[in-house]
Amino acid sequence: MKFQKIRGTRDLLPEEARRWLQAESVIREVMAKYGCAEIRTPIFEETELFARSIGQLTDIVSKEMYTFQDRGEKSLTLRPELTAPVVRAFIENNLGELLPLNKLYYIGQVFRQENPQAGRFRQFHQFGVEILGSPVPAADAETIALAVDIYQRFGIAEFTVEINSVGDQRCREPYKTALRDYLRPRLAKLCATCRGRFESNPLRILDCKVESCRAETVGAPRFIDHLCQACADHFAEVRRLLELAGIAYVVNHRLVRGLDYYTRTAFEIISQQLGAQDALCGGGRYDLLCEELGGKPTPAVGFAAGMERLMIVLEKSGWSVESHAPRVFFVALGLEAQRWAFARARQLRRRGWRVEVDLLGRGVKAQLREANRQQAVAAVIIGDNEIAQQVAQVKNLRDSTQTEVPMAELEDNLSRFFA
Repeated sequence: MKFQKIRGTRDLLPEEARRWLQAESVIREVMAKYGCAEIRTPIFEETELFARSIGQLTDIVSKEMYTFQDRGEKSLTLRPELTAPVVRAFIENNLGELLPLNKLYYIGQVFRQENPQAGRFRQFHQFGVEILGSPVPAADAETIALAVDIYQRFGIAEFTVEINSVGDQRCREPYKTALRDYLRPRLAKLCATCRGRFESNPLRILDCKVESCRAETVGAPRFIDHLCQACADHFAEVRRLLELAGIAYVVNHRLVRGLDYYTRTAFEIISQQLGAQDALCGGGRYDLLCEELGGKPTPAVGFAAGMERLMIVLEKSGWSVESHAPRVFFVALGLEAQRWAFARARQLRRRGWRVEVDLLGRGVKAQLREANRQQAVAAVIIGDNEIAQQVAQVKNLRDSTQTEVPMAELEDNLSRFFA
């Protein structure tokens, strides 16, 4: 029987995995500049954590989660997103008692049983940040700036920052009433999904991608016109700070985000290079989530971004990664030469050199071909004669020149060669 990967998953082969590692190092570099600390949470959590945070009526909870029972008949779920696990860890470990402000970032796998398509998988990867403890608009603006800086650090220029406000509990219900009043005479023309959302979550109708639904909501009330004074002031200050930071944005009145825990600021960064699934990342403020999950009321804001979508854009933009090709390849012929090469290669590796040795017992010509294939810069050639005379032949693989050096001076010679 020949096994194959599960639909909606993929293998990251060595060359691609190398690109991912380089991309992750860039993300970590920018996160560090903003004072963010990495957090890692379990891949599975209690199912109720996601039911309470994301919402029972959302597609994620009702249709897409991988849920199972353990041997103790406890319902567990592979995490479909990472905000709720981070907040759970924040509460459980009393991080708010240790620091008044916590900036936590993550890079990890998530799981949703969605219909696989370009940039969308059932096992995929997200990176993101959660800033817990600050209610001020500057935290929202910094979160957006952090996301923008990550994409700009990769050299991505073609993206758009879209923002909106979804208010809070004081102004959301009156807005929902106004939205339902507008949609009620148009219900028959909406898709079945949106008709089902009419009572439970009418905001999501604004976000529907079905053309008939988009046409029927063109004249829908705008949330920005129904904000209470506090939410309006908050949104105005976020916009002012983005402008001061030189971050271009557009207000998208359809932007509501897909999860129930968002309040006030919502934002997305979209790229035309992604096609229909054009969101590079999305996030916003969620001041109610900590209390909903059993913690103290804690203001919070963050974003989540798809690694797969980032890699698609980087591939299209021709992003180059640092080469990890060996700088030195040991070409050894004979048992004693192989033993010497094995010991000396490990010695050099421990001192920071990138070194490769032949593990297939090939001849000299085959080893040199392999050295060139791996893009090594220098080859150290040794055989029985070299062992007897305690010398090594150092070959420049760029111009094919070759120099004999004493084994005791090999590292010094290589250092001068690469200098």
